[in-house]
Amino acid sequence: MCGIVGCVGRPDETLDVLMHGLSKLEYRGYDSAGVALANSAVEIEKHEGELVNLERAVDDDAPSGPVGIGHTRWSTHGPPSDRNSHPHADCEGEVAVIHNGIIENFQEVKDELTAAGHEFTSDTDTEVVPHLIESALADGASHEEAFRAAIERVEGSYAIAAVFAGGDAVFCTRQDSPLVLGIDDDATYLASDVPAFREFTDRVVYLEDGEFARIDADGWDVSTADGEPVEKTIHTVNWDAEETGKSGYDHFMLKEIHEQPRALRQCLRGRVDELGGQVELDELAGVRPTTVQFVACGTSYHAALYGAELFREAGVPAQAFLASEYVTSPPPIGDALVVGVTQSGETADTLSALREARQRGARTLALTNVVGSTVARECDHTLYIRAGPEIGVAASKTFASQLAALNLFAFAATDDHDREAIGALRDLPSTVQEVIDDSSAASVAEAYHDADAYFFIGRGLNYPVALEGALKLKEITYRHAEGFAAGELKHGPLALVTDNSPVIAITTGDGELARKTVNNVKEVEARDAPVIAVTDGQSDIERYADHVLTIPETQPRTAAVLANVQLQLLAYHTADQLGRSIDKPRNLAKSVTVE
Repeated sequence: MCGIVGCVGRPDETLDVLMHGLSKLEYRGYDSAGVALANSAVEIEKHEGELVNLERAVDDDAPSGPVGIGHTRWSTHGPPSDRNSHPHADCEGEVAVIHNGIIENFQEVKDELTAAGHEFTSDTDTEVVPHLIESALADGASHEEAFRAAIERVEGSYAIAAVFAGGDAVFCTRQDSPLVLGIDDDATYLASDVPAFREFTDRVVYLEDGEFARIDADGWDVSTADGEPVEKTIHTVNWDAEETGKSGYDHFMLKEIHEQPRALRQCLRGRVDELGGQVELDELAGVRPTTVQFVACGTSYHAALYGAELFREAGVPAQAFLASEYVTSPPPIGDALVVGVTQSGETADTLSALREARQRGARTLALTNVVGSTVARECDHTLYIRAGPEIGVAASKTFASQLAALNLFAFAATDDHDREAIGALRDLPSTVQEVIDDSSAASVAEAYHDADAYFFIGRGLNYPVALEGALKLKEITYRHAEGFAAGELKHGPLALVTDNSPVIAITTGDGELARKTVNNVKEVEARDAPVIAVTDGQSDIERYADHVLTIPETQPRTAAVLANVQLQLLAYHTADQLGRSIDKPRNLAKSVTVE
């Protein structure tokens, strides 16, 4: 969703700090960007488009002040435009507000304010907030009292921050949308995500829903909606600022694909007993579910499908649900453990599904990447995937780490102690590196980058990978791509197959699933569709394929992870051939924090 940043305590560098923070948060939204700096007046500069447009504007006419906020937008209410960009101001330009989320009762409030004489200049829901603050100020409220009064009137999900002309503080609050403070000796920061200020401090405070914070030159304080002080724990971030840079790669996505061996080592470290051939998860000691329900969205949903298959293979009933559907039509839960899979830990639909499950008495577990995220704080148990920060909008290393973590979870929580499979899991970082080093995906992408459509097929554990391969390609190429369980191809989708619609078939092992997938490949070959096989060479699929992307021979559960790496590289190189904005695909943002 949108990116928020704020700073107090660096009076000569406020603008530079805000611009740096926005550059680190641009993956959260890039429809427009803006800043507001407060001194005796509030100076606002904002522009439609990517951050470079704002950078050019502030180079020519830099706003100044010791207190400031910034915003990079992913549009919800109103199309991308200068006037819909944040920050938004009141009628007199004395208040500036930035907002991530959706104010559900904005039209009712806007009608009331308009009738009272307030003039609106944007199509956004956010603009009601500075006008509500203006009304409270006119009634004699202080800056903080006016901010709290405005928040009391709005309904929905939000992270909101405000600055005032003549003020020396930033006021902020959150509800169902992330907000974190960065604590330094002589400055305080706020942001929707830690990378915005990680270069300046590694000490952070996570705000909870309904909490308010004030940051000023004297430091920071947190309180409840009723104004009661809240004691907060200062956490230390365990990754370096350099991890959010490109490190010489053309795109964050390519860097993060290449980082997968390291991410997997981090995920597995200390969790696999190599001598005993067992998995040990101290954080999940005693968690032995009799039934598992996974809830997730997007890429994480594909990981959840994979995880459910692992549990079913171990004899534990398990299902994966789209979180948005689970909320509106939850299945019978019984004694199920409900597992939320979410990279950011802030995905609105997944949080809602977990809250629904908890209301029904279920135990919950978070499988996430972000320490201190909302899902980690709210669930009964947490398993971190330890992938490190991921900046590219299209998930890559976090998906691989989710699959690895789900393997760990399935081994630790069931009676499945397959030593050979655990050994393959332990070796996964090196086999993934082998795939990256030897991949011919770039040449395959060159051959098919102008195809009409792409179809991905797989069976068993390879089916979720087929879905993820299709999603990855459509996200960053804008070309039509679909994933299917291979057996479903003949039940309708075969009508779409042409000589310009490559079929990417994931076929590993030499068992029944592989043989049936080869038969599906023969069906599309008979209809002149080009076939790209992703294979470990154990079946005879290469006989029917136009191109082959190979992976090392391994166990079925790890073969799926290796196949996914080839599909990531295929999507990346296809998008590169097409000249797409790979790290910032249109209409998409990294973390979806609204329902």
